[in-house]
Amino acid sequence: MITPPSTRRSWLATTLAAGCATAVLSMHSPLAFAAESPAPTSDDRLFERRIYVTNEGKLPDLLARFRDHTVKLFHKHGIENIGYWVPVEKEEGADTTLYYIIAHKSREGADASWAAFRKDPDWQAAAKASEANGKILAQKPEVIFLKATDFSCPIKAASGTGGRVFELRTYTTPEGRLPALHDRFRNHTMGLFSRHGMSHTGYWTPTDPKDSPSTKLLYILSHESKSAGLKSFESFRADPEWIAAKNASEAKAGGSLTVPQPEGVKSVYMKATDFSPIR
Repeated sequence: MITPPSTRRSWLATTLAAGCATAVLSMHSPLAFAAESPAPTSDDRLFERRIYVTNEGKLPDLLARFRDHTVKLFHKHGIENIGYWVPVEKEEGADTTLYYIIAHKSREGADASWAAFRKDPDWQAAAKASEANGKILAQKPEVIFLKATDFSCPIKAASGTGGRVFELRTYTTPEGRLPALHDRFRNHTMGLFSRHGMSHTGYWTPTDPKDSPSTKLLYILSHESKSAGLKSFESFRADPEWIAAKNASEAKAGGSLTVPQPEGVKSVYMKATDFSPIR
């Protein structure tokens, strides 16, 4: 049975608030954020997602540099530490890759913070010492600037045990269909994710033309484990309300809201590092 619209709106508000309420930051003073309402809210910060790939055997050196130096120096220069993760699976970079998200007040602020960080003698000394036995990064970092969607949950401060896993998902739409995808997430998908045991961390779109802002949606969920995440998605996809919402949105748009696989939907399961504010 499909839930009537008025009842579904009430259920959506309740389940979405519950899902947002579990997207928390561990209390790593001074990196933790003030508590906020669990409801989706506007967020005018500029986010930055970076992916670092190391030379073989150098990921521990990179993590140690972040743990002992980089995270503190980011804070010193006005950069907000949001989250740091490594992939769960070896084939996705568990031994070589670091994903992280930071935030700035503006693009100008980001440029100023990065310039000050790179000139900092403490950073220069830490970078040099960390590479005494060889270069750490195998390639140039992958950088993408992001803005939060209007339906993204806020990031809130609370204790975290670090036991859960996170899932970074990237959707690519046909040109002109991103607004329809956003509507589906706003009105259906997020509430259904919560119903099926998934917790929301954040939803973003790119800001720069080179990163296809008109066709990309990035978001992070959390699960008790990778197997729990896979099971949640299995039950989500079988949910009659999801099937109805998907069919209706695609009929209205004139076709699928994502491009064909493997580019349409990409997923990486990750675990938070021990120095990540969000765990």
